[in-house]
Amino acid sequence: MTTLVRPSDTLTRDALTVLQPGFTGTSAPDWLLRRLGEGLTSVGLFGRNIASPDQLAALTAELRAEREDVLVAIDEEGGDVTRLEVRGGSSFPGNLALGAVDDTRLTHDVARELGRRLAECGVNLNWAPSADVNSNPSNPVIGVRSFGADPQLVARHTAAYVQGLQSAGVAACAKHFPGHGDTAVDSHHDLPRIAADLRTLQERELVPFRAAIAAGTKAVMSAHILLPALDGTLPATLSRDVLTGLLRAPVADGGLGFEGLIVTDGMEMQAISATYGIERGSVLAIAAGADAICVGGGLADEATVLRLRDALVRAVRDGELSEKRLADAAARVRALARWTRSAGATQGTLPGERGVAPAPEAGLVAARRALRITRNGPYEPLRAPAYVAAFTPVANIAVGDETPWGVAAELGRLLPGTETGTYGNAGAVAADTRTRTQEILRAAGERRIVAVVRDAHRHAWMTDALDALLDARPDTVVVEMGLPQAPPRGALHIATHGAARVCGRAAAEVIAGG
Repeated sequence: MTTLVRPSDTLTRDALTVLQPGFTGTSAPDWLLRRLGEGLTSVGLFGRNIASPDQLAALTAELRAEREDVLVAIDEEGGDVTRLEVRGGSSFPGNLALGAVDDTRLTHDVARELGRRLAECGVNLNWAPSADVNSNPSNPVIGVRSFGADPQLVARHTAAYVQGLQSAGVAACAKHFPGHGDTAVDSHHDLPRIAADLRTLQERELVPFRAAIAAGTKAVMSAHILLPALDGTLPATLSRDVLTGLLRAPVADGGLGFEGLIVTDGMEMQAISATYGIERGSVLAIAAGADAICVGGGLADEATVLRLRDALVRAVRDGELSEKRLADAAARVRALARWTRSAGATQGTLPGERGVAPAPEAGLVAARRALRITRNGPYEPLRAPAYVAAFTPVANIAVGDETPWGVAAELGRLLPGTETGTYGNAGAVAADTRTRTQEILRAAGERRIVAVVRDAHRHAWMTDALDALLDARPDTVVVEMGLPQAPPRGALHIATHGAARVCGRAAAEVIAGG
């Protein structure tokens, strides 16, 4: 039941201030504009809200007409996770590609250009970068979103990314604290557990977050993961021991000394909602030390905002949540909003204004440098149309399945007449593998085959299909667009370290001898 509250009430305004909700559509609904007038300070954007840069700029202008200091947040990692280019694929490779190159200047420049484009569209808070150390190659949700498996490498690129993004006037948000890399469970679906001891966490998971904080990251996002070495009962997002006792605590007391905004991962994710519910989870998160509640990836309506607002107000009135804690959280949100206004004014947020110089080729340069090419004997570049067989796993929710990936489109541009077929998991038995192989061979005819895989090491059906195809056609080119853990195979093997459109372009250039 909705609590009756006065929009002008300080407590109610604070409760609205700590929310970062989403909405549907490519223009701001009336309810959202009304809540901005009542105290809502942040809005989260997703792919469903974006049709073009001009439309996005008009949308953010609409929000700022209602509240000049609104925080407009987005989950724009580049690479596989893109909202800005959700329908065409990203112009930037993701973190793994940048880590593979291991040039922090390049990482800085890519993040700066990405930030420039976001700022140009009026976005001033990016829920990126991923500072997770991908120590588990079977991780189903991080993978290429991480800079790599080496904590020091991840740390130096996280710092470079934070500095590059914020130099463009866009606040960075290092995630997913205290580290989502050593999981075999996707927190969108269930609660992952990391069994590492405290020493391991200090030497592995926490290293990049220390670097992000030292680099001045304005925000840190919590992870919905259980770490018994820190808290045996509550996931990090809801744990005072993790958020206040570790992330916020002074360095002298063994903490990380972070003073900026702590934002939660999406509260509708099953790791939280299935056990605690979003209202209870949000109250526990703010009480634990979080300052902002991210919600809206799945629940994106006014009713959700009111449910969370009223749950926070009720918790204060019932003595479950300190009014001061809620006020402190709201103050941190407003402080970040003030920073983004001053940073945006310094950098300029419109084309032609004095500010960050455009670097339109930064992403392509990085994607080309990230390629790792293995030749099995002499390789003759393709000069005629090819057949692309794309072995497609189910996409995780963070990546989504609406963004195109692969090399077919870019190879078709270089070799007109190139065709493609998509092949999923029809079953992991030999008959299915043979059937699939024969289908590919029939479709390809005399054309050279380019087999595109994504995390082949995690999918037995994909490995079997690739084995059978290479037995039949040893001249097949193999492009691995996920984590390159499996041994290189094929007449030519290209590891792109990500599946962004720009990675596909870089691979296509090599295949066609460009």
